[in-house]
Amino acid sequence: MRARVSWTLVLAAFLALPPFQRERVDEMGFGQIFRIERMRVDPTLTQALRSRWDTEASAFAFPWGHMIPSLEDVSRITGLRVYGRAVSGYTYPCYHDLAERLLDLPVERRSSLVPRVALQESLGLFGAGKNAGETEDEYLERLARVSRRELASEPGPHADLDLRRFLVLFLGRLLFATRGDAVHCRFLPLLTDLGEVGGYAWGAAFLAHQFDGLSASERQTSTSGFYPFLQVWAYLHLPALRRGELTRPGLVPIARHWDSRRDTRHLADQLEHLQEALDSYPYLDVVWQPYLGEADEGQPWLVQARPYFGRSVWLHALNLVLPLNLFLTQRSFGLRQSVVEFPIRDRFHRPGRSFRGLHDTTDWRERAREQVEKWERKGKGVRSDATTDDAYLQAYALKYGGKVYKSARHQVDVTGEIASLRALLQSAVQDREAAQRQVAELRSELERVRGAGAGGASSSRSAGESPSLMEARLAGAVLRAEEARRHLEERERDLEVTHEHAMTLQSERDQQRTRAEAAEARVTEMTQELATLRVQRLPGDQEEVTRLRAELLAQQTLARSLQQIVTDIGRSRSRSRSGVSVSRATGASVGQYLAGSSSRRRNEEEERRRPGEGSAHEGRGGGEMLPPPDRREGSGESGGGQ
Repeated sequence: MRARVSWTLVLAAFLALPPFQRERVDEMGFGQIFRIERMRVDPTLTQALRSRWDTEASAFAFPWGHMIPSLEDVSRITGLRVYGRAVSGYTYPCYHDLAERLLDLPVERRSSLVPRVALQESLGLFGAGKNAGETEDEYLERLARVSRRELASEPGPHADLDLRRFLVLFLGRLLFATRGDAVHCRFLPLLTDLGEVGGYAWGAAFLAHQFDGLSASERQTSTSGFYPFLQVWAYLHLPALRRGELTRPGLVPIARHWDSRRDTRHLADQLEHLQEALDSYPYLDVVWQPYLGEADEGQPWLVQARPYFGRSVWLHALNLVLPLNLFLTQRSFGLRQSVVEFPIRDRFHRPGRSFRGLHDTTDWRERAREQVEKWERKGKGVRSDATTDDAYLQAYALKYGGKVYKSARHQVDVTGEIASLRALLQSAVQDREAAQRQVAELRSELERVRGAGAGGASSSRSAGESPSLMEARLAGAVLRAEEARRHLEERERDLEVTHEHAMTLQSERDQQRTRAEAAEARVTEMTQELATLRVQRLPGDQEEVTRLRAELLAQQTLARSLQQIVTDIGRSRSRSRSGVSVSRATGASVGQYLAGSSSRRRNEEEERRRPGEGSAHEGRGGGEMLPPPDRREGSGESGGGQ
């Protein structure tokens, strides 16, 4: 069933509930979801983002670094509660008896799936199909009117039965939606006591489900979970993509502000355009802190949620136990990103992806006790003492290389050196712009002090400091800031030249590799031909054998020469990269950095003039980067197992 249709059905069931039932849903922390206007699905945006998800790090790997949806994103965009008890408990191989007792609905043996039609009809959603010529609002109103006739209008056991059925539909078809037509009921054990439902951190469980859905195959185009969350997250953090329209500003939660921009192009064309836009996205247009200007009025759930913001924790959704690695996105908190250890896979094991149920009964509070305890302690705060992102960006480029680029037109940089230079250049641009702002602020303060006049002088004397002394100090600060800005501008220009030089070397290397491969193919062909002639051993072919042998030796010599050129170019680039890394790692001055870069370029020119001397420097060149781990693919009702 399509995600938007599921949303309409769940919303109709909510609107059909009597007022006292809707109040209970509000008290559970789900009410804000139903205030969000229905939004168009943008499968292209979801697929483009999924293709950049690194399952190992549980983070997006963009050209400018890691980005991760956070608990604050969930709280502000959807209004879901991200505080309370971890959504953890028992999972069973069979929910048959539990579903009959709590839902009065059939569930197949060895299964956690409720037939969708039976569940909808139990809520009075008969004839759920949309009639010809019926508008969305008319369709929603008709469904709610028909459903209202079947639901209990007074509190009691039947009303509790209605509410559990509604919650299973809401959790299984909207908040934690999965592919397929049936509705999972694996959260049913947590719905036994309806008074306890609001005590769970359903927003954190939702984020774990989102991470798990992003770990699916890049080729999967369907959307799992409440799809507006990821779309609005992209609208806020990557506004230059222009995929969303701000239609209702001022409402809460933030998802109510937005609608998906209509795009009439073919999905394949949309995806190609979007991948290219992400590859060339302006780094300075990335919004790391989209909520700085947002007020908290009308959002009481934020008060209790704040202690969980900005902390690396483990997220729990029963058998989904996934890390929220916010230490990878320190820039989201106004900090510089420090060098960190990139996460590795297999930190927590769990059964496979499918809940169709042959696994044993499992108590996840016991099995994931350490992770649950970390959630209860609210995880670990994010801190950074770094003054620049350079070291992180270099390590990031070495880990991912050209894998952060997905568009067909982008030239893949196998060793990641060009990606590293791009990252350093972006960092230099940010530093230079910050220095420009500082210079402007200091000049403004200096002019204010100079124009203070006699009144400013008398007040300064009473404070124990003369205006001339303050003016001298400000003038010195302005000179130092201007000098730092000039140094940063020089560094930026040097990086631009180095980047262009690296691109040229990349092109030369690719051309020489192509020629070497062609020569090797010719050698193979001639070797086979020579072997055939040797077998035949005809007297008249002796001259042909001699000719082919001579030509074979010439082609082998050419192939070795071309391969040596490719190797020399690689070594030249490796030395260029090493020079940049050493210069930044040792904290040398900008002048030393520029001198080192000029020396590198002279060395590279000399090396290109003397290609035959490359063998004398055996072992200095850098090796090829290993590709990142293969993306795990899976299917089933819930997300990826380790």
